[in-house]
Amino acid sequence: MKYVPSLDKNFSPLILKLRAFNEKVAKASEKSHLTICLERHLGYNYIYEIDIFKDGTGHDEENYDIVERIIKSLIWVVGGYKIYIKGSHYIFTQTYNDYLVNGNRAFDSDFMANVYENSFEVIETENIPAAKEEKIILNSSLDGCRIGFDAGGSDRKVSAVINGEVVYSEETVWFPKITEDPMYHYQGILESMKTAASKMPRVDAIGVSSAGIYVNNRIMVASLFLKVNKENFDKHVKNMYIDVAKEFGDVPLVVANDGDVTALAGAMDLKDNQVLGIAMGTSEATGYVDEKGNLKGWLNELAFVPVDANKDSMVDEWSGDYGCGVKYFSQDSVIKLAEYGGFKFEEGLSPAEKLKVIQKLNADGDKLANEIYENIGIYLGYTLAYYAHFYKIKYVLLLGRVTSGRGGETILEVAKKVLHDEFPEYADVNILMPDEKNRRVGQSIAAASLPKLG
Repeated sequence: MKYVPSLDKNFSPLILKLRAFNEKVAKASEKSHLTICLERHLGYNYIYEIDIFKDGTGHDEENYDIVERIIKSLIWVVGGYKIYIKGSHYIFTQTYNDYLVNGNRAFDSDFMANVYENSFEVIETENIPAAKEEKIILNSSLDGCRIGFDAGGSDRKVSAVINGEVVYSEETVWFPKITEDPMYHYQGILESMKTAASKMPRVDAIGVSSAGIYVNNRIMVASLFLKVNKENFDKHVKNMYIDVAKEFGDVPLVVANDGDVTALAGAMDLKDNQVLGIAMGTSEATGYVDEKGNLKGWLNELAFVPVDANKDSMVDEWSGDYGCGVKYFSQDSVIKLAEYGGFKFEEGLSPAEKLKVIQKLNADGDKLANEIYENIGIYLGYTLAYYAHFYKIKYVLLLGRVTSGRGGETILEVAKKVLHDEFPEYADVNILMPDEKNRRVGQSIAAASLPKLG
């Protein structure tokens, strides 16, 4: 390991642990081939294969130590509620126990069962299902008369687009996260879309960008509806975008996670594909556009993906797991590293206020503040190599308030150096930050391009 974070010397990049494991197994005389298949709605799946030590040869715990992290990663990168395991009875048993018996991974299994409206399963099999890949085909086309809607937590944005020209756009302040009545959300969304529709001769398609998890245009998990109780969520929220779209006739509708739409906006701006967008803010939000310019229907919830193999690293309060991305690529990381460096924040400051304190110090040339961003850059360089284990990456777009100002430039510079020095196979990966305009604008316009006209 060439680069060690000065404020977090126990950081152990998961990608290096995986690399060392693979090298050790390659030299072993007794090994097995492990296949993991993660299945989600409509039978779409992701198949992952790795060589491991043969069961019962003294390496069972060593096998599971790395495979457990991979399974956890797959669940949050791709999404799914059914895990098939072939090639190791020990790994099957341990996985089954962790996800369905002892509660070690109850957060993950319960979350996915809710998202996909199916009981979570772990299955040992000799017959792995055939690969079935979801493709949400995007032409990034703006032909016809389109509505693009971007649902934010503090404002909602809408654009009316006619053959690629934005003829109208507006932002409206609203308070979805503190409102219990789902009709408030419904009427707000409908009002914005009706305003956009009134600026066009007709509506040919509707595209929506919104924080949360969406399956077949249905809202499965979304912070916008934080205060809506479960009964009303199931009854009025899950099909809300579908119901709103019906007000405009039988027009194509595509609802996508805002991280994916951010990546799409970046791909449109770059006029290229294979774009991974990472927004570092309250949490770590991500999205991905593949080599054909399509979305894959994956969750891309990298905040819950483990990146640090150090079992004594900070635990995420929500999932109860250690070493997850949220503690490395969000304002939590800035605060954590500042405290590791001995910095004392004033009592009563919110996380966002603490971030601003460090950003101000950094702007004034403070050594510790700069060191914090250098450390995040090291985190990112090693982690991008792990992400590239699952994604084909040509560009990485860095966004979010953690990347504002000098700190963002430092993260960018250090991450490039670490990635390219330690992993020459990724020398062509281009890490960049969009300009301020593209960071803030264009989401609703990119959303308008989501549906394909029949």
